[in-house]
Order: sequence, then C-alpha cells, then structure tokens
Amino acid sequence: MPRRKIVPHRLSVAALVVASSLLSSLLMAQEKQSAKVLELDHVSICGPDLDALQKAFADAGMTPDLGGPHGNGVTQMALVGFEDQSYIELISPIKPGVTEGSDWAKFMSADAGNCAWAVSTNVLLQDVDRLKKAGITVGEPKRGSRKRPDGMSLEWITAQVGPGTPGSVLPFSIEDQTPRVWRVQPSDSMKGAPVFGIESVIVGVNDLNTGIALFRKAYGWAEPLTETQKDFGKLAYFPGEPVILAAPANGGWLSDRLGHFGEGPVAFLLGTRDFPGTLKKYKLNNTKTWFGQKVTWFDPAKLKGARLGVIGQ
Repeated sequence: MPRRKIVPHRLSVAALVVASSLLSSLLMAQEKQSAKVLELDHVSICGPDLDALQKAFADAGMTPDLGGPHGNGVTQMALVGFEDQSYIELISPIKPGVTEGSDWAKFMSADAGNCAWAVSTNVLLQDVDRLKKAGITVGEPKRGSRKRPDGMSLEWITAQVGPGTPGSVLPFSIEDQTPRVWRVQPSDSMKGAPVFGIESVIVGVNDLNTGIALFRKAYGWAEPLTETQKDFGKLAYFPGEPVILAAPANGGWLSDRLGHFGEGPVAFLLGTRDFPGTLKKYKLNNTKTWFGQKVTWFDPAKLKGARLGVIGQ
C-alpha cells in the first residue's frame, strides 16, 4: 500500500542547532531500541453537536467535509483534510445525547474539544508486537468502518496503545483495509491554504518526567528539548516527532483540564510554510515562540472550546 508523502516537521529545523548535544543521547537510545518515527494520521475533536462543530470551523476558514456515520452506529464525523493527507476529525453522536458505545463518550457529552490522536501504519501487527516487547500495554486490534455520504464503505484496523482511552497519552495506531485516499482527501477549503497539515499534538500530562519516560520507552527516542511557556506550563519536545508534552507549572486551565478529563491531547498545531500569510488569512495575532518557531492560536471560544494553533517560521 503506498504511503502518503511525509512533510518534514518544522520544529525539527530549529532543533538542528542542538543536534550535536543530542547525538550521544540518541546513540544510547538506539542501542536499546531502534527509534520509531511517528506519522500522524489524524487528530480528533469531540462535541455533542456535529453541525455546531462544522459551523465553527467553517466560520474560522476551514470548511469541513461530511464524513458519515461510523460502523458502531453511535458516532458520526466530518473532517478537515490537508494537503499532506493528515486531517482533523470532528466527532459527535448520531443521536443527540446518545454516546454509550463510543470510546470517547465522556468527551462528546462534556464538549471536551481535543480528545484523541492517531498514527498511521502499514504493519500494525508488527507495531503491536514491538510495543509489547518494549513493555507497553497494547489492546487487541479492532476492526472499524465508516460509510461516506456517497455510500462508499471504508474499513480499517486500530490498536489502542498505552493507558486511558484510545489516543489519549500515546496515539492509537490505524491501518487501512481500503485505500487511504477513500478515507481522506484535501478539503476544498484547504487547497492552496497557507497551512499544509497537522504538525504537532500537545499532550497534557500530570508529570513531565513521567511522560517523557513513557514516550522514550515506547518509541526509543532520545531526551527531548524542554522549555516553559506561561500559558501551557512545562513543555518537552522530541526533535523531528509530532508531539509536545505539556505539564502544568502553576495551576491554570491545563491543570483544570487534566483534573476533569485526565491526561491526553489538549491542543493541536498546524504547520505552515507562510506564517505571515497564515496570520492574514485566518486573522490571527498574539504570536509567541516555541522551541525557536513562531506560534499563534485560534480563539478557542470560536472553535467550541477546541485549542488549535499554527506553528512555522
């Protein structure tokens, strides 16, 4: 099965300046286990009303495409597809208030916003075996499906990795059983847009060192770069990988979020090759710097509470 074209992560450019200092750590990690490079498949935003989520994203300049109901008979989705073939999934119950039977029931009912992330693979069973050998808890592979509005049925296999709900701290893995292009295409609203895809998932954790140790154990990565941001707390970034860990420094919204929903995705960052053009198109401001890269955020109040930002040079 052909793989989608991987767009290099922008944060890895900034990390080049410290490559020499990380080399020894990287070599040590690779002696224990070959480092695994993650390929983001999609991220999920949960809510009780799909129409409301679609309108919020359309108003922000990212009009979603209706994706159809899942085979579980409980949830339905719409998606914002990007040129790198990653996508944002907007997921809600088919029947208002009826969420039982979905792994993300509590997130939809509570209008949680950011709720899951997934990485794609062509060798799911091999990945499951490798993770188990690394001492990571992995669920039994499960089949899933979705029926598009045009009647076409899509099928895949997923495996939950690590604790919590699927795609909470560690991403769940997904392998297509039908062509991936059936599952996602760039949305018309994103063709030619200054943002090209999902760059990073911000995973909220209670303790930064514990979170770092879990990812290094699962994927054989070297020590991350760290810094502190006022709005998010203590951050850890693994150069070249699509994940940043965030742990509360002094209370705040992140501490409240973790207390209510537990550890998991708290924000997503889109990548851009044209940061000024992104600011202009989406009317964004209040730029900050994360790990040497410019970062700006959409107003969460306008995205039904979801936290979505853009990172680039």
